[in-house]
Amino acid sequence: MPSETLWEIATAEVEKRGSNGSEGNGVETGEKSVFFIGSKNGGKTTIILRCLDRDEPPKPTLALEYTYGRRAKGHNIPKDIAHFWELGGGTSLLDLISIPITSDTLRTFSIVLVLDLSKPNDLWPTMENLLQATKLHVDKVMMKLGKKNAKAVSEMRQKIWSNMQKDHPDRELIDPFPIPLVIIGSKYDIFQDFDSEKRKVICKTLRFVAHYYGASLMFTSKSEALLLKIRGVINQLAFGIDKSKSTCVDQNKPLFVTAGLDSLSQIECQHIKRCQGPCKRPSVC
Repeated sequence: MPSETLWEIATAEVEKRGSNGSEGNGVETGEKSVFFIGSKNGGKTTIILRCLDRDEPPKPTLALEYTYGRRAKGHNIPKDIAHFWELGGGTSLLDLISIPITSDTLRTFSIVLVLDLSKPNDLWPTMENLLQATKLHVDKVMMKLGKKNAKAVSEMRQKIWSNMQKDHPDRELIDPFPIPLVIIGSKYDIFQDFDSEKRKVICKTLRFVAHYYGASLMFTSKSEALLLKIRGVINQLAFGIDKSKSTCVDQNKPLFVTAGLDSLSQIECQHIKRCQGPCKRPSVC
């Protein structure tokens, strides 16, 4: 399929859903969107299919794919609808990030970053490139939305800070992602056999990044128990179901840290270092 045809179809789908949703009044709708980005062949499609209870083999995502799920709220009550977007190609198709995230859809959007733990050398560049590109676009869309509806943008910012307690010691040191963010480390079954020191460094780094961006962090694999926990987290993003407050920060077990429940002292970071170059990115101390 030619890329321009995919672009036109995706753009038309977004415009159609935007016109059927809220019209800029800042009110929550029964529709939410979850955008999966991350490592190439990292397991994004598998997670989506599991969340939608679809028993089918995952197919490679070539560019940008869309599907949806429904959940009943009660008798004679309209079903909630969740829109699932998935960006294929790892970091090679960053321009496509702009298609699903628009000023009409932004307030109901969440980002799920899936990182392949079995390829530690690719973790940082994949994470950095995708988060930077996504944040840059979201910031532009928020600025555009703010000109039409400053109240909606203010409510979004208040909501993203609500995960962090007002008396949290790191409140002045972090910079939450502008929309809800979940970081998932996939292929834990391979990662758990890595050298202990390597696992320690990776866990510490990912916990730091997640905490800095106000994100939740969790590891998963083909284990049914882990997939069920991931499904619960995605359902919270997609349908507003109560999220888990459980926490596991033991590097010898799959990490599970809900946004706002970690701290630099627990991660053993004494301060935040920043690159002195143009990127100004944070790094683990």
